[in-house]
Amino acid sequence: MSDERVLLQRDGDVATLTINREQALNALDRETLEALSDVLTRLAGDLPLAAVITGAGKRAFVAGADIAAMREMSVQEATDFARLGQGVFAAIEQLACPVIAAVNGFALGGGTELALACDFIYASDRARFGQPEVKLGIIPGFGGTQRLSRRVGPGMARELIYSGRMIDAAEALRIGLANRVVPAAELLDAVASTAREIAAVGPGAVAASKRVILAGADLSLAEAIELEARAFGECFAWNDQREGMAAFLDKREPKFTRS
Repeated sequence: MSDERVLLQRDGDVATLTINREQALNALDRETLEALSDVLTRLAGDLPLAAVITGAGKRAFVAGADIAAMREMSVQEATDFARLGQGVFAAIEQLACPVIAAVNGFALGGGTELALACDFIYASDRARFGQPEVKLGIIPGFGGTQRLSRRVGPGMARELIYSGRMIDAAEALRIGLANRVVPAAELLDAVASTAREIAAVGPGAVAASKRVILAGADLSLAEAIELEARAFGECFAWNDQREGMAAFLDKREPKFTRS
């Protein structure tokens, strides 16, 4: 329905989630975050092999949290709102399939934070990123102070957060925030192509890779590579491992079955 705040479409093994508040530049209020949470719960129960998150229209991915909705919040209400956004974005980060952000326009504040919760970012050449919260007298509240540092390094994250500066897609690519920048008209095709490429390989191996990367980020190197070794070994209990290696040796395309 056109009034749904988050649209979900499936194309084979690829799911696309669209934040659908074009008239509000897809700003995130409580209702939109709750709708996104509901869609993520549905996806987790019927998991695609790859997912894409984008924004409705041509102007914005997500222009930020809804300032009108935040203006009169109490301290407790603001804390609860931050925790809601953090929980929803953690669900994206922990979804057992890769999630690609297709940033088609402004991704400011909560929009940059939403993109950062995805596995990686493809951006339109019209995209703009930033954490401008300090200009409103607040700080990022949906994970930006932590995920931006992990993505682009603490020095660059501090500069962007302290200044509230907005950067263009070329700069986002240069600092490692975006993986790829393409002309606006080609963005969804480029993202879909990569999503299909991911969906064609061993799904258990992709999910295990994501799990180890996430878990290893909070461990020492020695602990993380031990986690990797255990996960590597577990792959050899799967039918997909036997099929993948047999197909390679037989010089044919593998037929993976998620088992």
